[in-house]
Amino acid sequence: MSEYLPGLAGVPATKSNISDIDGERGILTYRGYTLEELAENSSFEETALLLLDGELPSAEELAEFDRQLRANRTVKFHILDMMKNLPATGHPMDMLQTAVASLGMFYPGNEALTSEKLGDDLNYIHNMTVKIIARMGTLVAMWQHVRNGYEPNPVRQDLTYAENFLYMLTGEDPDPLLAHILDVCLILHAEHTINASTFSVLVTGSTLATPYSVIAAAIGTLSGPLHGGANERVVNMLEEIGDPKNAEKYVDQRLAKKQVIWGMGHREYKTKDPRAKILQKLTARLIEARGGDVNPLFETAQAVEKVCEDRLAHKGVYANVDFYSGILYKEMGIPVDQFTSIFAIARSAGWLAHWREQLSDNRIFRPTQVYTGPAPRPYVPLDQR
Repeated sequence: MSEYLPGLAGVPATKSNISDIDGERGILTYRGYTLEELAENSSFEETALLLLDGELPSAEELAEFDRQLRANRTVKFHILDMMKNLPATGHPMDMLQTAVASLGMFYPGNEALTSEKLGDDLNYIHNMTVKIIARMGTLVAMWQHVRNGYEPNPVRQDLTYAENFLYMLTGEDPDPLLAHILDVCLILHAEHTINASTFSVLVTGSTLATPYSVIAAAIGTLSGPLHGGANERVVNMLEEIGDPKNAEKYVDQRLAKKQVIWGMGHREYKTKDPRAKILQKLTARLIEARGGDVNPLFETAQAVEKVCEDRLAHKGVYANVDFYSGILYKEMGIPVDQFTSIFAIARSAGWLAHWREQLSDNRIFRPTQVYTGPAPRPYVPLDQR
């Protein structure tokens, strides 16, 4: 194949049985289970194990996986010391990429992966997976305190993944509703086929780089505003609009200039992103639980979505996951610049599932190119130029 397709649009890069998207009907499945079913009935821990192993676990298997995650939440003080020396103004995603990459220097398992049958070493893959997923939430929560000049709150092994993250973030026992909402958000963000960051997992993993390097590469890819960073841009956009009555004018001006409406449209979906539907309901539920005082951002978001549906639905452009996730996190009291870090926490489960799948039948990625440079020509000495 010699045809150049920008962004590899529609070009199959791998075979996978981890997740699937039906963009026409707005259906996302993990290992054959619909996202709606998992959001309603599962937990992040169970969903992560489903993605990793391919089947819903037994009660005993889930309990053991949960125990392993809880036991691996702590990080060595060297990591904390390093974080204290990072610029306090640094973005949480830059910190997370740095910290995850550094884990390989402090923990066993950072050796070069040279075995031809590495994909068969499921104990190695499982152990590395547990260590990385367990510590992602810890690192993000620690940074919130470190960058403000305080010691981070300790991990608690008596709490679920979502509960422990909220506790470390606030120092208070987590509100059950907020913990449930965060748990669902982690499920929604855990996996989404071969997106940009997952593709970076495949490419980096195919070189047999360490899993820490693989996930660090994915974090860097996720940080961009055209990928995970879009949720921050949505909140900034809604604050700029300021009031629902300004939505129509704002959208029309952006469209006239062919500018992005953050949180609108997705390459895979021709209808509303199923994750956005669930997040919208969670936001409404949280507002209702707080007495019905509607967050102005939520009202503005609904107005923007209504205008965009009127202007863009005929093109198959609807709200995506980023449109409501940022509003929900802000309503939960989470700093705006931490939104994408939470995305990364959740997506680490999907990334590592793809890393495992890549190793099971590995071949290094080496795409070709369409050369557009000059034809071969003679070198001209410096004094003749």
